[in-house]
Amino acid sequence: MRDLLTVLVLALSSGAIYALAASGLVVTYTTSGIFNFAHGAIAMFAAFMYWQLRSGDAWHLPAPVALLLVLGVFAPALGYAIDRLIMRRLHDASPITRIVVPIGLLVALIQLASVIWPPDRVNATLHLFFEKPKGSASNASATTLSIGGVHLTYHQVIVFVVALVVALALRLFLYRTRTGIAMRAVVDNRDLAALNGADADRVSSMSWALGSMLAALAGILIAPILALDQVQLTLLVINAYAVAMVGKLRSLPLTVVGALILGLAIESTKKYGNHLPHAFNWITVDTVPVLMLFIVLLVVPQDRESLIGAARDRTRVPMPTVAHAVLAGAGLVAAAVIVPSFVHGNALGSVGYGLALAIVALSLVPLIGFAGQISLAQLGFAGVGAVVMFKVGADGNPLALLAVIVVCAAVGALVALPVLRLRGLYLALATMAFALFLEKAVFTRFDKFKDGDGAIGRIRLPGLSLRSDRANLVVMAFVFAVIGVGVAELRRGPFGRRLQAMKDSPAACTTLGLDLTRTKLQIFALSSAIAGLGGALLGGWRGKAGPEQFSLLQGALPGLPLVLLAVVGGITAVAGALLGGLLLALMPLVGDAVPTIRNLMTVAPGLAGISLARNPSGAVAQMSDNVRALLFRRRRDDDSGADGEEPPDDLRARLVPELVGVGGPASAAELRALDDELGLSWGRCDGDPADQ
Repeated sequence: MRDLLTVLVLALSSGAIYALAASGLVVTYTTSGIFNFAHGAIAMFAAFMYWQLRSGDAWHLPAPVALLLVLGVFAPALGYAIDRLIMRRLHDASPITRIVVPIGLLVALIQLASVIWPPDRVNATLHLFFEKPKGSASNASATTLSIGGVHLTYHQVIVFVVALVVALALRLFLYRTRTGIAMRAVVDNRDLAALNGADADRVSSMSWALGSMLAALAGILIAPILALDQVQLTLLVINAYAVAMVGKLRSLPLTVVGALILGLAIESTKKYGNHLPHAFNWITVDTVPVLMLFIVLLVVPQDRESLIGAARDRTRVPMPTVAHAVLAGAGLVAAAVIVPSFVHGNALGSVGYGLALAIVALSLVPLIGFAGQISLAQLGFAGVGAVVMFKVGADGNPLALLAVIVVCAAVGALVALPVLRLRGLYLALATMAFALFLEKAVFTRFDKFKDGDGAIGRIRLPGLSLRSDRANLVVMAFVFAVIGVGVAELRRGPFGRRLQAMKDSPAACTTLGLDLTRTKLQIFALSSAIAGLGGALLGGWRGKAGPEQFSLLQGALPGLPLVLLAVVGGITAVAGALLGGLLLALMPLVGDAVPTIRNLMTVAPGLAGISLARNPSGAVAQMSDNVRALLFRRRRDDDSGADGEEPPDDLRARLVPELVGVGGPASAAELRALDDELGLSWGRCDGDPADQ
């Protein structure tokens, strides 16, 4: 009975932490409709800022002054700036953009905190409130409080009281004040709220300022209990995602209930986890929040707005011919043959690493780019491929790659089964939970691999020496080229058209009798197989592998930045995946070569993700548009005749409709080509061009 009481009291204390962390998520989503993936990073950054103001090793301000500056000035200003500069552009953005941009902010804040407070040089530590200094003559009971025989620190009591006050205050604010009601009205219907006098932009800024202040409060209260570490503190707040999802990101009372459930589960695992059967030893304090998030996403009905209220993804999907894809692939293989003649050492290692990551990123093109199924677990699937290669193909046997493909395809299909009904944000969170589960419960179960020493040999073929860097680089380039050609052909075939239709309107596909269940299973299996193949080749290039190479946030090249740069490069184009993988691997190399921009290269992946708010189609699409526009203008200048002359067919094909200004100067040829592109010329009688 005493043990049960201890678990219950401690569950209330830890549950209060998660309720406090999740409340800011609920506020920003309820009032803006955007899930703030960066909520944990904001909490972490504010905690570091509090340490900077409070610590004797830094500015040594009194605690009340430091709290006032962080909670009353810094955090609200940060939230206001985030909304003003970034989030305000996302109200009508596509689902992938609304997810990737906040993730970019998450990565950027973690990287920026590592630049400002380097972990190897800054020993940042926050103490519990009312904690007696070491060596004090006062006894320990002066800093603890006994409740039913359970000893709690004053800090834990403060956390509980603050969480209770915040929950009540938020409920009253959102439902009893005019400003709070306006906040909720803006996300339900922004235009209708504006017609009723609500300033949508001002309301959105207020909600982000309030959400950031709550995140800062959670970070300051959690950091002394955990540790002031950039990644660990962010991950702890990420655990609150499960709590927020209990209330479908809208209900504060249900969020509190979810926090209590999570606190009880964590404290029970701490107390009784060692008594679980060996078959359940993967249930740990680290995996409980991940498992709860996955279960909640499957059980709680998906929010209506996330299904039918999201903006349609209007990202252009290129359709290159197979001949063009083959030529591009041949060029990549030729480059792989030439590059080792000019690049050596760490630079060559980074190029190979980037090419392997590009294969992993390529798995996102059919899954996200064609099918619209958002996944954050691709580097986790790559880790599964590396584990399979480590177990059955450590000697470089090429037949082991077949085992990698089969196992990863099966794992991808198994993951897709329970999440078939999920879309958008819910699917992204589910795959994120799976990636964290792989990182914390699967990769750590294999000896040597869990320590980063899982030996994986490079591919060997009878009669061919493929162990050299040049030969192995050519192998990876060849694999990328073959898969790239296959992806290009898939896009032009019936399966690709079915994927595009599912992306555009799943409801319409179901009405027309398309089997979306089978289609989703197929595309998840295909994508996972490609990612696993990339993970196996990545391990072979390095000679060894471990969890660090396939983690979500930790490690030198974590998984979330890979997704960011793949989307930034162009998630619908094979070239975008290549660009994203190479950029992620080469940015640190550029920073080492040019020390003056090293910090910029560290933060660059996150900044690239944030930039997606301005260019949703990605860098490759933007460059392609610019080239097409330039070719069109040059051809028009060379072949220009009368202003009303019809352009030739090849010139009409090069027209970029987005570049024809509405109401601006445009030739009759451009306008006719635009009409043809939009279908407005159908049924029109030919007459005097001046009358058209």
